[in-house]
Parts: sequence; C-alpha cells; structure tokens
Amino acid sequence: MQLLLLHLDDALELQPDFVDCCVSAGAREFTDKAIGREVRLWGRQSSLDALWRDIAIGHPHSRRKPRLCIMGSGDFHHVSALLLGLALEQQSKPVTVIHLDNHPDWVRFEGGIHCGSWVNSALANPLVAKVITVGVCSSDLRSPERKGANLLPLANGRLELYPFAHPPSRVRAVYGSGPSFEQLCGSLHWKSIVEFGEANFLDRLLARIKTEAVYVTIDKDVLSAADAVTNWDQGSMRLPYVLWLISNIAERHRIIGADVTGDYSAPQYGGSLWARSIKRAEALIDQPLQRSDLRSSRNINSSANLALMEVLEEGMQ
Repeated sequence: MQLLLLHLDDALELQPDFVDCCVSAGAREFTDKAIGREVRLWGRQSSLDALWRDIAIGHPHSRRKPRLCIMGSGDFHHVSALLLGLALEQQSKPVTVIHLDNHPDWVRFEGGIHCGSWVNSALANPLVAKVITVGVCSSDLRSPERKGANLLPLANGRLELYPFAHPPSRVRAVYGSGPSFEQLCGSLHWKSIVEFGEANFLDRLLARIKTEAVYVTIDKDVLSAADAVTNWDQGSMRLPYVLWLISNIAERHRIIGADVTGDYSAPQYGGSLWARSIKRAEALIDQPLQRSDLRSSRNINSSANLALMEVLEEGMQ
C-alpha cells in the first residue's frame, strides 16, 4: 500500500505523533496550503485541475500498490473525486465506490466541485459502476430537492444511500423505488442501518457490491463525537463498526484506493473577496458553531486515523 498525506490545511500538523508514525511507515507528503485555501469547501475547475496535476506528477499512482490518502478537514472531500480519478486510470473494469459519510454529497454545482457535490463528479466517470453511500444522519435528507440534491442516480440505480437512521424525505418528483429506498405518498422511505440491524446491514452491503474492485472514501463526520472531532455536524456510527465494515469488504473485494477526511481545522479561505465571503457565509449556515479543544481533538482524531490506517493497510495488501 502507498500512503500519502495531503497537507491542504493544518489538520494533520496538529497530530504530530500520527504524522511521525506515517512517515516512519514510508508515507509521502504533499503540501500546498495556498491551493488548499483556494479549494476549501469548493473549488473552480481550473484550481482543481492544477491540484490534480500536482498530485499526479509529484506523487504518481502505482500500478502495483493501491494508495491510501489522508487529507485533513471534510471541507476537502471533493478532492476524493480527483483521487478516485487517478486510481481509475490504472483500471479497466468497473469499480464500486463505498462512501461513508454523514452527508450525501450529491448537490448540483456548476463550474467546479463542491465538497457537497463530488458524488456527481464520481458518477460521471464511466468506470464507476455505482456509489453506495452509508451512514447519513444529517438534515441534508430533509426535502433534498429544495437543497439542490441530484436524485436521478437514485432512480437509475447508480446511487444507493443507506442512512444510519432518518425519517422519510419529502420529494416532488417521482423516483420509484430502489435497493435503498421506496417512494410512498410523496416521500422517499429509506432502508436504514438501524432498520436492518448493524450485523444484518453488513450482509446487505456486501450483497449490493457487484464489482470485484472497490474504492473506499471515508468522511469521519459519519462517526459520533466520541470517535471524531470535525468541522461538520456528526453522525451516529461508532468507529469499531466502521472498521468491521471495511475489514469485511476487504475480505471479499479488492480495494484499489481509499481516502480519509474529516479532521478538524480552523477554516481559512483563499481566492477572490467574493469567493471568500460566499464560503464564510456557507460555513455559517451549514457548519455548527464550535470551538475545538485542540488537545482533545488531536487525541481523538489521531486514534481514529491510526485505526482506519491499520485496517485499510491490512485490506489493501
């Protein structure tokens, strides 16, 4: 396995023991906080293309070893679309994307990629058979059309979404029914992890992966606050359960690449005055107001990162 640390913010630098452990294990590091400030929360295509080129040239993807990338705040989850694209360059057969997150990341966004829109970019790649999103609890599922969600992939079967627990979502259009939902009386009724039971949901998840290869992307805001400290509202999944899911997926499928986001860092935005202002306004609306205890955050997030790194390393041999 290749290990790459992406320093687009200071989240990983706040975890020096974890970084030292990674470097001792042979990790490579990429640092560009200027472009990180520019693409944080969302980035225009030109900036994202520049970041893609820098990673592709400076840290090319090995044909023999899958890569795990750890990259700071969940404000950068859209970088997963770039990393997925690099991993898929080495593939010729379809791949399933396993997406663990407290948010569906399915909104429409023009002219670039938003951390809440990257699933659409992933689905635009013809080698992505489907995306399976797991663990959502957030209010993004409440009247999703009104919040800009692209629900068409749900209807055509290229997206499956299994919340941890969530009431039905009111919608106006007709989407029918799919493996992860049923439309009744103007609402999407979700098939949730709580409804299945955690052990039974594993069987369900494994049965829905139809490809030999998978790509795994994890936003730690899917975890409860006991297991992660993030910039976002957090879900209800516990770390041991997430590790168990990953381990079982790896036993049955080849993981071609993975990434982990969701550490806390103080937001810093670059770009034009307009872009910085819009991003600050978005963060005020979408992200909880919080002050993070840096020592507690460091310890909690380092422990989660180490555990995720270990289970992924074992599964990506």
